[in-house]
Amino acid sequence: MTSTDVHKDVEDSGPSGYAAARLRLLQEGARSGPPRRSALSELTDDWLAGLFSAGSEQPRGVSLIAVGGYGRGELSPRSDLDLVLLHDGSDPTAVAALADRIWYPVWDLGLALDHSVRTPAEARKTAGEDLKVQLGLLDARHIAGDLGLTAGLRTAVLADWRNQAPKRLPELQELCAERAERQGELQYLLEPDLKEARGGLRDATALRAVAASWLADAPREGLDDARRRLLDVRDALHLTTGRATDRLALQEQDQVAAELGLLDADTLLRQVYEAARVISYASDVTWREVRRVLRSRSVRPRLRAMLGGGKPVPERSPLAEGVVEQDGEVVLARAARPDRDPVLPLRAAAAAAQAGLPLSLHAVRRMAAHARPLPTPWPAEAREQLVTLLGSGPSTVDVWEALEAEGLITQLLPDWERVRCRPQRNAVHIWTVDRHLIETAVRASEFTRRVHRPDLLLVAALLHDIGKGWPGDHSVAGEIIARDVAGRIGFDRDDVAVLAALVRHHLLLVDTATRRDLDDPATVRAVAEAVGSQGTLELLHALTEADALATGPAAWSSWRGSLVADLVKRVAAVLAGDAPEEPEAAAPTAEQERLAIEAVATGGPVLSLRAQTEPPVTAEDQPAGDPEPLGVELVIAVPDQPGVLPAVAGVLAVHRLTVRTAELRALDLPDGVEGSVLLLNWRVAAQYGSLPQAARLRADLVRALDGSLDIAGRLAERDAAYPRRRGVVAPPARVAVASAASRHATVIEVRAQDAPGLLFRIGQALEDAGVRMRSAHVSTLGANAVDAFYVTDAKGAPLASAEAASVARKLEETLRG
Repeated sequence: MTSTDVHKDVEDSGPSGYAAARLRLLQEGARSGPPRRSALSELTDDWLAGLFSAGSEQPRGVSLIAVGGYGRGELSPRSDLDLVLLHDGSDPTAVAALADRIWYPVWDLGLALDHSVRTPAEARKTAGEDLKVQLGLLDARHIAGDLGLTAGLRTAVLADWRNQAPKRLPELQELCAERAERQGELQYLLEPDLKEARGGLRDATALRAVAASWLADAPREGLDDARRRLLDVRDALHLTTGRATDRLALQEQDQVAAELGLLDADTLLRQVYEAARVISYASDVTWREVRRVLRSRSVRPRLRAMLGGGKPVPERSPLAEGVVEQDGEVVLARAARPDRDPVLPLRAAAAAAQAGLPLSLHAVRRMAAHARPLPTPWPAEAREQLVTLLGSGPSTVDVWEALEAEGLITQLLPDWERVRCRPQRNAVHIWTVDRHLIETAVRASEFTRRVHRPDLLLVAALLHDIGKGWPGDHSVAGEIIARDVAGRIGFDRDDVAVLAALVRHHLLLVDTATRRDLDDPATVRAVAEAVGSQGTLELLHALTEADALATGPAAWSSWRGSLVADLVKRVAAVLAGDAPEEPEAAAPTAEQERLAIEAVATGGPVLSLRAQTEPPVTAEDQPAGDPEPLGVELVIAVPDQPGVLPAVAGVLAVHRLTVRTAELRALDLPDGVEGSVLLLNWRVAAQYGSLPQAARLRADLVRALDGSLDIAGRLAERDAAYPRRRGVVAPPARVAVASAASRHATVIEVRAQDAPGLLFRIGQALEDAGVRMRSAHVSTLGANAVDAFYVTDAKGAPLASAEAASVARKLEETLRG
């Protein structure tokens, strides 16, 4: 067939008619989205089928197949046509002529064409060598010719894919990871590539391929809608630019938004980010399931051989009340009742983040569907679990995203909805507002040893930009929101005021340090008046650095850091005054006095356990339930003797009791009662399971004090029995001497990652140092222990400076060892 004949056939097939119909379809304002893509695919099918059958003889043993996006019937206005001309190899010359008859009209219209001519054997061989070809063939769709030939190839390709899935799926995951590394994450980019970036259309196609393997499947809720949104945006991008592009450039976003009938470019980006987040989360869950299945397939045959057959029972390791680890994921315990345990979502999330493990999709969905709303204000445990989650470092991000994917975050914090997926049109920012807030908490977790109240630092990090969802100055709006949120989650009035001040002034230090004359006394005085106290200044300094580091590489530098540090030093000097008078010791209650007298009489420890609860919340549609547990108050009176603190702390650790707060002080006895008694007031909670009986605690405490209970050995033996988890890499412990904090004792401050036996190790180290303990103030804020110990020498005087520094240094070495 000559070139003239080819063009004559093309003209007979009506390319101009197709072009005109295509143009009319794309200009129809009433038809867009999936209906338009489907109609465009059908129109193109009809045209190509006409080209296929336009010759004088109908070809045999040949079929025309659409693959890739065209195969899925998802043609955008400027999409490539991905075609395969499949033949049985009986007449190569006729097939070549047929190919010319189809390809040339496509090129003549200026349409992009990705084409190949292959036999079924060649197609399968190429697919086996090229993963991208195989992915395209998974969406093969018949257009014209021999239907049996197309069906045979589809069946063979799907069978090959399923048989080769254990080998090809890791290859596909690696391909997705490499692409994400090059293109970035769609849900955060200001000029995203809708197709190639992580969470884009290629990842959605990869999820379809995983599902076709029958090895694993993606979470389906919202996935099709997310794909549709991205395809709609790509359609509008093609129409407004007239180009086959997938990159949503800044200068084109307003036009694309208008084409889609959206308010503005920010609304457009937010919809894109929401869709990308759905696809990204589905990808994370799916690839985790693929790895689990492949791992189990490689392990179970060996286990069956060792065990003599049968299905192995998955190991379940407790993490917290109602929460266990199973098969590398955090799942709910069999006895967990989300409908009766409103703190469970936060407890599970905190346990997962602390262990560095993902939350299982099933667990998150079950909690989202059945968890009771938290009362207002939140119980203390809920607040502590939130702080623990926020302070878990980088692993916080994945756990937070899992909660957010199922709507749990907005259930807990309704104000979050306004900042969720909100873009930041500032070249300095690399994250959306919500992700920036979480990144700030991640950064702040590195500074928890620098502040006295790490819980306030972490919550301020979460809330500092919460006002960006409202008009006006986001710091002013954020202060109002932060005050409301802090009150709802259970902080007291003073803490609420501090959090509100931190949010209101979170830009104060860096703005002042970089834009004002620090040698002007008025500048420093103004900052001091705004901050108000040394404690708030300390928190604001840490928040400023965490915020800048979480913004992007351009937002912080050693120069900025030095300017801010200089300002903080000057403001601290203004705020510093005479050390405040130490408060008088509180008079003992009747219960405490009774325990103290009994301890003197018996010569041994006496204790009482009392559960602390909050009244249940009632609502119109929710009946009152049982009181919410806050923990257990444990009061212990012990005749004054060495080793009391490590003994008590060690016994509690052996019984798996978590210490939330603790105080130790000498108690003045009533007139006529001789002796000296130490009073310990603790708030404790069981890590999981039920509380031990008071009689058993006392018996073990007696043994600990007389030396017959080897606490260190018991703790070491228990630790060895449990597998080590990757967990969170916490900042190292920090021990400091608080100079001028007390006229009567030396104050040693300890800030460390909370862990079983931590207080026992601290108490033992101080005992070994030969110092006397005048009092102790212990608090656990989330995952952080913040403790202060008032110690003296043997004569009851404060330690000399050199001795105090030596004790602090040795204690820090003990905790870091």
